[in-house]
Amino acid sequence: MNHFEMNANQMPQGRVTMASNKSKRTTFSRSATRAVMLVAILALALTTLSSSLLAQEDNQQGPQTLQQVLRAMQNERQEVSQENQEREERFLRQQENQEQELNRVRNEVAAAEEEASRLENLRNELDRELEEMRQQLSERQGEFGELFGVARAAATDLAEQLEDSLISTQFQGRSEELTEMAQASSLPTVDQLENLWYTMLQEAGAQGQIVRYDAPVILGDNRSESQTVVRVGPFSAFTEEGYLVNQGGQLRYLVRQPGGGAVRAAQRVYNHSGSGVVRGMIDPSLGSLLDLVKETPTLRERIDQGGWIGYTIIVVAIFGILLALYRWVMLMITSMQVKAQVKSSTPSKSNPLGRIMLAYDEHKTEDLETLQLHLDDAVLEELPKLERGLNIVKVLAAVAPLMGLLGTVIGMIVTFQAITLFGTGDPKLMAGGISQALITTVLGLIAAVPLLLLHAFAAGASRRLSQILEEQSVSFVADAAHK
Repeated sequence: MNHFEMNANQMPQGRVTMASNKSKRTTFSRSATRAVMLVAILALALTTLSSSLLAQEDNQQGPQTLQQVLRAMQNERQEVSQENQEREERFLRQQENQEQELNRVRNEVAAAEEEASRLENLRNELDRELEEMRQQLSERQGEFGELFGVARAAATDLAEQLEDSLISTQFQGRSEELTEMAQASSLPTVDQLENLWYTMLQEAGAQGQIVRYDAPVILGDNRSESQTVVRVGPFSAFTEEGYLVNQGGQLRYLVRQPGGGAVRAAQRVYNHSGSGVVRGMIDPSLGSLLDLVKETPTLRERIDQGGWIGYTIIVVAIFGILLALYRWVMLMITSMQVKAQVKSSTPSKSNPLGRIMLAYDEHKTEDLETLQLHLDDAVLEELPKLERGLNIVKVLAAVAPLMGLLGTVIGMIVTFQAITLFGTGDPKLMAGGISQALITTVLGLIAAVPLLLLHAFAAGASRRLSQILEEQSVSFVADAAHK
């Protein structure tokens, strides 16, 4: 250090030389070596000097001796030792406080454990008392325990029945007390038993009544409106607009009303004055059949399931039926005209027989062979007119079931594709293809049957007219030969 070097270079003038006194030099060297070692050890042990000592050293003027440095070091050592002693005393005091706190916490834990043990013993004692009281209650109940079970079972069954009953829409809130009684853990009271008995009698009596009452009805737009409802026992409830079903204790119109005159029958019962007998319709399944009505597809929905092939079959059927009816009606009119012409001797160009008679009058002066040829030619000219359009009807009658078969094949292809993609786990995925296959087959058969019948009738009328024309032409030749 700089101050050490300065002190070494500025030694006092009265120092002892090495040549004059060997023993003093040896003593001084040992002292100096010890001092240097002590200083080095103290310099390494102490990292920093206190701010007061540094300030004091900075303010000193003049040279410093090694004795002064040693005294400063001793003072610093004493101060550090004093500080360490104070710190140790402080640590001891803190340790004593921590031990006291630890003892306090241990005492609290012991007290808590003792309290928990006491509470556990108390709980066990209370459990034993509760079990004894339950045994006493069971012994004292006796037959009342069986009555309690029967009453709970009866209340549960009746509450479930009332939730879906149409009668509950007239008497609201009947099942709440029954549900409370069924879920109770104590014996039913007298009022509860009387209410159970009264509700049973009320339900049994209302099942044989036809009543008219006002109740809220949920319309198609989910809006509730009070309307007058006619209830026929537990079977059916309806207004003038149609049948109602019970959903969650509220009446709601069916999404789709049943057909077959059921709505008209309901209207007759609804508007009945009360005197006499009126016919109506009820649902003996308590609403199950009416719920199935909305699941049954309409005619339009069934046709839509057939797809474009179904619509094509319908167009072919309509065209063929109209054409067959037209030709059949025209043949019937022609048949009446021919029959009238048979009875008349005056020929007319408005019917085939009249035109044949005109040809006979025109060539009756010729020989028989030539006359017969002219009459055959006249008959042959009338036959295509009588058979016009019948071949088209016949072809359409054969094409319609073939188109239905085509739709069946396409529907099965769609079904197998669904099975390939999704498997057979969900039948609804295959329902579309199967519906198309079946509906197109049905439409093809429905189209073919009337077409075949109409073609048969029209073809029969055409054959009868052709036979009449041939017979009349032969009779004309016979008359000419007789003459």
